[in-house]
Amino acid sequence: MKQKELFKLLDNIHEQGPETETHERILFIDGLNLFFRNFAVLNMVNPMGVHVGGLGGFFRSLGAMIRQINPTQVYVIFDGAGSANNRKNIMPEYKSGRDLQRITNWDAFDDKDDEDDAKVDQMVRIIQYLKTLPVKTVSIDKVEADDIIAYLSKSVITHPKDKSFIISSDKDFLQLVSENVIVYRPMEKEYYTPQTVIDKYKMSPHNFILHKTLLGDNSDKIKGVKGLGEKGLLKKFPELLDKNMCWDDILDICESKISDHVVYARIIHGRDDLEKNYKIMDLSNPMLSKEDKEWLDEIVLSKDLPYYPDQFVSMYNEDQIGGLIRNLEFWVKDCFENLVIKK
Repeated sequence: MKQKELFKLLDNIHEQGPETETHERILFIDGLNLFFRNFAVLNMVNPMGVHVGGLGGFFRSLGAMIRQINPTQVYVIFDGAGSANNRKNIMPEYKSGRDLQRITNWDAFDDKDDEDDAKVDQMVRIIQYLKTLPVKTVSIDKVEADDIIAYLSKSVITHPKDKSFIISSDKDFLQLVSENVIVYRPMEKEYYTPQTVIDKYKMSPHNFILHKTLLGDNSDKIKGVKGLGEKGLLKKFPELLDKNMCWDDILDICESKISDHVVYARIIHGRDDLEKNYKIMDLSNPMLSKEDKEWLDEIVLSKDLPYYPDQFVSMYNEDQIGGLIRNLEFWVKDCFENLVIKK
């Protein structure tokens, strides 16, 4: 779904009549994902020679999404300290090696340590900025942002016409897509509805977890089935095209066809590792404790949102970010004031 089609969807919601005015459009931002994308592409330093691309780009992108979607609520979700530990306990190599290389090659940083320091400094500053805005910033120790977003994007839906919008380039979120949950992938500039997933991957969002389980995820060091790619997946399992399936269905097919192709045999012989893949990537069952869910439920109910626009502007000017955001005072009011009114 391109941006023009999104506007039609939102217009249809507005045209339903007066009673639909209370329907919610909740925006969920994958915080680190948004930050790293901007940090990696914006080679921007302020007059003091300090890199500010990740910081300024984060808020410019946040404002752009708010202006497009016109949400009634905004959540910015971050990984907690030790967030990968639960999944590493299942698969020790999960996300291994991610911190070994630089993500830029700019002269703004002398080396990887210098780059890492800049990332930390800008992330700390982003949290300080967010405390001046009427958005809910959420993080839980030892919990990944994916799990929080997966839980909240469904739990906040209280009416059939409510919509959750997840902003992330992480494909894992496509398994959550439904009539009430839409995923926007910024690199593609595309909104994913159930039909978009079907058009792109020839299967329903329900089956996307099986796609991920069998093909793996190189970025997270999750190995898929050797010799199996996206085209081969649909040839070996055409049932994915028109039937909602579960993991046991895949195993049943493989057992019945084990002598037909080596891929079926590899799935049966590697089922233990593949079931770890499934458990790690299954966002229908987020890795949250009962206490985590209770705390998140309280966050949803909370109406105590800050809004200090003058403080935001002062911090922005202090950091000398410059013209990355134009007409700053108007931008802050235009993007965030309605979130206070609608809370």
